[in-house]
Amino acid sequence: MSQAPESDIQVADHAITRRMGDREQVEQTADRIRDELLLTLEELDRRRHRATDVRHHLNQNRDLLVTVGAAALVVAGVGVGFAIYRSRHHDERVRRQRRQALSRAWDHPERVATSVEDKPLGAELGRKLVMIFATTLATAVARNSMQSLVPSRAPAKVPADTDKK
Repeated sequence: MSQAPESDIQVADHAITRRMGDREQVEQTADRIRDELLLTLEELDRRRHRATDVRHHLNQNRDLLVTVGAAALVVAGVGVGFAIYRSRHHDERVRRQRRQALSRAWDHPERVATSVEDKPLGAELGRKLVMIFATTLATAVARNSMQSLVPSRAPAKVPADTDKK
């Protein structure tokens, strides 16, 4: 295996720049880097224009926008139709609710002013006590978590040297 000496490899690597001085090499490298930077800036500018071009985005997403607009119109139409239906049938619905209320009052006169959801006093107190306990526990856990995550603002105490003589 024959290997070329290092000086031959260096000469071959520098064959292009052999006749140039150091200053010319630096200027040529700076010009090349400057050209690459300008190309990169032009590409970024082109992408910025494309990203902020509303017409381009409208043309690109035309089908989606038409679909969303049609769906919005259908939803608005259904909402208006339902509101009209409710307003036209309001009196009938109120009469039906009053008949049902009178029927319930006739069937159960002891529950006229109370709702079925009313619970005994003991059950309500127990529920409220459990909620108070759960809230207090959650607050304590959150406070401890915050104290462990956020360092205190008090300056750190430096232990006094006990070796002073």
